[in-house]
Amino acid sequence: MPTTPTEPPGRSLLEGQHVVVTAAAGTGIGGAPARRVLLAGGRLVPSDAHARRLGETADALAEEFGTRPTTVTCDVTSEDDVQRLLQTSLDELGHIDVWMNNAGLGGNGLVTELTDEQWSKVLDVTLTGTFRCLRAVLPHMYGRGAGAVVNNASVLGWRAQERQSHYAAAKAGVMALTRSAAVEAAEHNVRVNAVAPSLAMHANLAKVTPPGLLEELTSKEAFGRAAEPWEIANVMVFLASDLSSYMTGEILSVSSQHA
Repeated sequence: MPTTPTEPPGRSLLEGQHVVVTAAAGTGIGGAPARRVLLAGGRLVPSDAHARRLGETADALAEEFGTRPTTVTCDVTSEDDVQRLLQTSLDELGHIDVWMNNAGLGGNGLVTELTDEQWSKVLDVTLTGTFRCLRAVLPHMYGRGAGAVVNNASVLGWRAQERQSHYAAAKAGVMALTRSAAVEAAEHNVRVNAVAPSLAMHANLAKVTPPGLLEELTSKEAFGRAAEPWEIANVMVFLASDLSSYMTGEILSVSSQHA
């Protein structure tokens, strides 16, 4: 029977760092990065497109950590929302050390059956939303001569899976965007990296996965189980911390898939 490890402590990797996390109440990896930022000693502004879920996430963080973070409702497909997130975060934190682009949208559909609307919606949230956030925050980080961005990609940016062409294309785009932005940002001492999870377990996963696929994907993992969201978030915190100070333009696969 697969055994899930005990969640480790935060180890102060982001002590005193000012961090913004998008999609902090999402149905995927969701609030795990925000929670791990606080466990690592960071100051946090979480955002999400869903106001109710974001409020519930903030309430849960307040209950665990004693302080309710300032939240910002933000739909990353809206430039106005992204700019408001940036400005509110600066008003609250003073400056931004770390920005985690966690927003993404999945779905299932054959190439021959996907509509333009379905294709465009996934790319607008997952790829263009990441671009909008980078475009917003990088000038601030450039001005400070420091900063770290962590994007959320997927192993599907490398690997083929049927009914996932729109999501895979978006995540491959996030990977390419990460590498190119990293080269531009390096001269300003700003790092841009990404994680690429394989299979992370969350409450909504079974609802949006075709019958039998979750079992098939789990069987391909060497540990015989999906990752817990905090296991993905731990790598995001690592990439945001000074432990990864020589890493930029890298895509770290958070996966136990068989070779």
